[in-house]
Amino acid sequence: MKKFKLPILIVGLMTFMVYLPACKQVKQQTSNQFFHVEKQNIIAPDGKPFLIKGINLGNWLNPEGYMFLFGDVSCYHLIDQSLKEMAGPQFVNQFWRKFQDEYITREDIHFIHETGMNTVRIPFHYKLFTHEDYMGNNDPNRGFELLDKVISWCRDEGIYVILDMHDAPGGQTGDNIDDSYGYPWLMVNKKDQQLFCAIWQKIASHYANNSTVLGYDLLNEPIAPYFGNDMPLLNRQLEPLYKRAITAIRKVDKNHIMILGGAQWDGNFKVFHDFHFDPNMMYTCHRYWCDTVQQAVQDFLDFRTQTDLPLYMGETGENTDAWIHGFRTLMEKNNIGWTFWPYKKMVKSSCMVSIQEPKYWNKIIAFTHQDNSSFKKIREHRPSQDSVRMALNDLLQNLKFSNCTINKGYIEALGMKP
Repeated sequence: MKKFKLPILIVGLMTFMVYLPACKQVKQQTSNQFFHVEKQNIIAPDGKPFLIKGINLGNWLNPEGYMFLFGDVSCYHLIDQSLKEMAGPQFVNQFWRKFQDEYITREDIHFIHETGMNTVRIPFHYKLFTHEDYMGNNDPNRGFELLDKVISWCRDEGIYVILDMHDAPGGQTGDNIDDSYGYPWLMVNKKDQQLFCAIWQKIASHYANNSTVLGYDLLNEPIAPYFGNDMPLLNRQLEPLYKRAITAIRKVDKNHIMILGGAQWDGNFKVFHDFHFDPNMMYTCHRYWCDTVQQAVQDFLDFRTQTDLPLYMGETGENTDAWIHGFRTLMEKNNIGWTFWPYKKMVKSSCMVSIQEPKYWNKIIAFTHQDNSSFKKIREHRPSQDSVRMALNDLLQNLKFSNCTINKGYIEALGMKP
């Protein structure tokens, strides 16, 4: 055995003692890159309380019929079916791929930042992470291709991201907003639940070390209030399902905040009994079309006091500029962060930017309002393929940020700069 002289040993020990605190400091800096909760506040990486002020990128990865001015053709699979009945599957699949690439671009994210907002909530469909056909693809990596780009743009702009599973396996809501089949099958189907947890684990593994991501909104608006005698049973499934998903996520990601919504449009928090089953969790509420008075949010504030955890308004809006201003100031007075809905849609001004209606779009709208329940009726009601394809191609141009209309009043109502 080689013998070391005492002075060399002393120098080595002194070097180690200097290096050890440095290691601890590096570890601490790494953990502080992420948002976390402290009692009723969200704490940013700089150690200061953070009030979410942002917008939802709705309709981009989960198309909704009303944003296309449709009626009962209200969710993605009905929209897709109608468009394919008019223009054919090959053309429509190509349209959806271009739609995903053009609806939200770097220009959109830069504009959102320039207004003063600090957060975007991104609703997405679970099928973007499976081999199921969706928006012209059946690629389980398509979701990462799209989200990675936008998250990198947000990082460059200093904007944070909340990822929201808007459409879960089987459907968590049982209405058009989850692109399902009229019932919250997720709550009763074990295979759907397994897939739900597996997809969240896959997403969390991919973004575990991404500090631009603020947190994961696990389920948008679970269990609509339409299911009568089934409601108590369905509601009882929600908290255990959240626990299963968080357990799966924490195996790969211990950094990000878990965000949990209540039942019945993210408004019923009586379904929760174990308020602190994760050390870094918070709650999210939604509320539309209420009076802009204290009583409109008091139930949420009472729940926040009861849990001593943060709570933020994940969705609200779809109203006049005066209402937007009133409800936004009410929330800020009560230290409730917000992401209004939505960023962009067709024609209407109750959003940050509006898309001009394409030529011949009225023909598409008319078809979606017809009874097309048989092939004979489809043939009778179908407009010319040329006009439909021209309208869809025009939409791809009109939805680009440079061709959209900026709604100054709406943005000012949000307390931001147009």
